[in-house]
Amino acid sequence: MAAPTPRLTLKKSVVAAWASFDFANSSFAIIMVTFVYPLYFGNVIVTDGNGDLYWGLAMSSSMLLVALLAPALGAIADSTRSKKKFLATFTLFAVLGTAGAAFLEPGMVLAGGLLFVLANAGFEGGIVFYDAFLPEIAPKEKFGRISGIGFATGYVGSLVIILLTKDLLLSDQIPAAFLITSGVFALFAIPLFLFVPEKKDPRAVVTKNLISSSFRRILTTVKNIRRYPSLAWFLLAFFLYNDAILTVIGFSGRYAQNTLKFETGDLIVLMMMVQAIAIVGSLVFGFIADRIGAKRTIVITLFIWIAVIVGAYFSTDTASFYIVAAITGVALGSSQATSRSLMAKLTPPEHTAEFFGFYDGFCGKASAVIGPLLFGFLSTSFGQRPAIVSLGLLFILGLLFMRKVEPQATPR
Repeated sequence: MAAPTPRLTLKKSVVAAWASFDFANSSFAIIMVTFVYPLYFGNVIVTDGNGDLYWGLAMSSSMLLVALLAPALGAIADSTRSKKKFLATFTLFAVLGTAGAAFLEPGMVLAGGLLFVLANAGFEGGIVFYDAFLPEIAPKEKFGRISGIGFATGYVGSLVIILLTKDLLLSDQIPAAFLITSGVFALFAIPLFLFVPEKKDPRAVVTKNLISSSFRRILTTVKNIRRYPSLAWFLLAFFLYNDAILTVIGFSGRYAQNTLKFETGDLIVLMMMVQAIAIVGSLVFGFIADRIGAKRTIVITLFIWIAVIVGAYFSTDTASFYIVAAITGVALGSSQATSRSLMAKLTPPEHTAEFFGFYDGFCGKASAVIGPLLFGFLSTSFGQRPAIVSLGLLFILGLLFMRKVEPQATPR
């Protein structure tokens, strides 16, 4: 009889070091994906009025790149126990790409788009390996709260970077804000590499055969996932509702400024409010997920997201949109943290990095290829307000598929 698997001991110092990376990459997310760079690229770098379309193309291209690579990279990480090496590489791309944005000038649309593709692919690709550490640092019954702590720490990072760059943004010194963001990302990523343990196999090396075989393993990954029906249904639901969430994140700042005419100061207050509320939402819903189950918690957050879309569509002034943004903060942290928690519970230990590569890579990134393109096209053709309706439909479809999920990892 095989010896029982030792119970994983939760270490606060390890959790803190792991969550520090959420602090680091969330500073990138708020500046480069949500708030500053979308406006800078779409309204300053793009000079022909097609900011939404070009921004959608840049977002989709970066997500497609990660979607093509991440499942294979996850399989490589499983085979070589080298999550930290890959995480460091992707982090370097994000840090350098963010710093490079400081040197763009109006009209450099292609350069600006390619630079964002590099930086965002680094950010999103790194999340594949970062998330895969969760089952190694926390026991299963605490996935919800630890995932919530990670996201809450991330939103603290978002608040901090906004405060650090606020005066620069108000005085229109935006390039300097990109340099600061790059430095914060690099600095707060360090604790994970120093203090979070990783299972090692000294005999494992990355070879050409391993890389080529890992790409062939993508089909094997799909077959493996099909053995777990609840996991398959969850990934389909996540594909849809995460598409909508990432599109909201990428276009919310542009919607506030271009449709509702928010000034820079109003946008700073708006983003700080969303991040502050998201901190509470991540923590509270992390505990709720451990109490009532991750599936039920996700269903609740999807209803909240549908309310957000309805509210955003009918908002006509800054006051009403502040209310919508507050509700968004509740849904933002909670839905993402709980999704990561449910994925960890549904994933068998022997497929951790491989399945998380598929979750974060294909479902998380390939889904975001569709949403930004769809929103950018509809916005360019009909305006931003009609484009919002498409996101509501994605949330509804995700909600319907979540009904088929049973929170177990039992194979058939």
